[in-house]
Amino acid sequence: MPNVAVLGCGYWGKNLVRNFHRLGVLGAIADPVPERLREAARRHDVPGLPVDTILASPEYDAVVLAVPAEQHAEVALRALEAGKHVFVEKPLALTVADGERIAAAARQAGRVVMVGHLLQYHPAFVKLKALCADGALGRLQYICSHRLNLGKFRQEENVFWSLAPHDLSMILGLAGAEPEAVEAVGHCYLHKHIADVTTTHLAFANGINAHVFVSWLHPFKEQKLVVVGDAGMAVFDDNRPWDQKLEIYRHKVVWRGGTPQPDRAAAEPVPLDEAEPLALECRHFLDCVRDGRTPTTDIREGLAVLRVLASAEAALVRQAPRRAQARPQPGWTAHETAWIDDNVAIGAGTRIWHFSHLLGGSTVGRNCVIGQNVAIGPDARIGDRCKIQNNVSVYKGVELEDDVFLGPSCVFTNVHTPRAAIERKAEFRRTHVRRGATIGANATIVCGNELGPYCFVAAGAVVTKPVPAFALVAGNPARRIGWVGHAGERLDPDLVCPRTGRRYALDANGALVDAVAEFALAEAP
Repeated sequence: MPNVAVLGCGYWGKNLVRNFHRLGVLGAIADPVPERLREAARRHDVPGLPVDTILASPEYDAVVLAVPAEQHAEVALRALEAGKHVFVEKPLALTVADGERIAAAARQAGRVVMVGHLLQYHPAFVKLKALCADGALGRLQYICSHRLNLGKFRQEENVFWSLAPHDLSMILGLAGAEPEAVEAVGHCYLHKHIADVTTTHLAFANGINAHVFVSWLHPFKEQKLVVVGDAGMAVFDDNRPWDQKLEIYRHKVVWRGGTPQPDRAAAEPVPLDEAEPLALECRHFLDCVRDGRTPTTDIREGLAVLRVLASAEAALVRQAPRRAQARPQPGWTAHETAWIDDNVAIGAGTRIWHFSHLLGGSTVGRNCVIGQNVAIGPDARIGDRCKIQNNVSVYKGVELEDDVFLGPSCVFTNVHTPRAAIERKAEFRRTHVRRGATIGANATIVCGNELGPYCFVAAGAVVTKPVPAFALVAGNPARRIGWVGHAGERLDPDLVCPRTGRRYALDANGALVDAVAEFALAEAP
């Protein structure tokens, strides 16, 4: 059997750790909370290791991701690159684009990716799905799912993303297709921009309709799936005892005098083999890895659920008032006065402030801060952990790599000789700002130039030519007046950073190199 490492020992991860340990395949665990990691490692007698160590080790064949949802895509991609099979808790990712990246990486690596849609492995749902496939309910007409409780409240994602993936997975499994139309309505009570209650309607080309009602603001717990066919009805109620979890009703509709009348029948309990669904899910993953089988909830199934989640989220946005259009999405937040066009990708942890506008086709990475009155795009590219202060426009053709800082009111141009009366969009020139660069307040960057890694453009400077890595430039036109290190401090005459003590040197070509590591820090243009 494969040797498995579980990444995350928290609210749900501890259950995965327990099950893989019982199956005799748990080789290691990881968790960002040291006390929790030590306790879980002691209880299950396995090493607690950093994620990087686990991914780099050939000892572990597969990893199980119980990390926060905004990290699913990043960690899954790293694991696949390291040659691991991957079990990822729901949802597969927070965007369809990230889900497709995982799918492509899985194909290239030739590894199993399974999504933790737990209820697909519940004995009651497995039996229900088989009954529907065998025609026990006749032609399916509609499916209704309720997942209700008081809590667990979240502030990173709305109730639909938190609770509905399981229901959507079951509905898609019964319908045998993706819906052709998705509509959703949500209501916010605890937080003015995070829905606490949502109702979603799915319409399928084969005539099946489905309804999903989820709430974490409900007086009692309800987890119920109702399936109605023209020859019978079934109810999967996970709150009931095992001998009552799945029941069939042979109700009929008879016509008397041209009026439909119900012909009721007693509930018929369906015998089930009692088993923990999570244990069955974990065993299924191991069998798929060992035998090279395709999981029931494979990457394609995970992507199908993700597409419905995205469609429903778009429907929630459409039905909301315009000022609420930019409300927090799964993993990122925006002030209600910000405006986000369609076809904009935003990474988890990013915050967008007042009156900013993100235009279509743009991409903003993870953990960025977008200040007030910022315009991005169309088709601009912003890396991870960038900080863009107030009153900045990042035009089409501008690309910021990771960790770039843009000071207030700095300016990017996009053509060299603009005229209001002459259309010159075909003459836009690319401006590439490399990793770690800083641009000061009111500086101007003339298009077509590259700013090297970790360079520093002083406030008010006008950049008219490429800036070398680690160069400190100032003036109009900007000229190099010194060097800066990774920490942004100006290096002393011996090329030592006064903040960190890190030593640098100049190579034969005049590029800054790390004197300790002895490799060039400047990347070739």
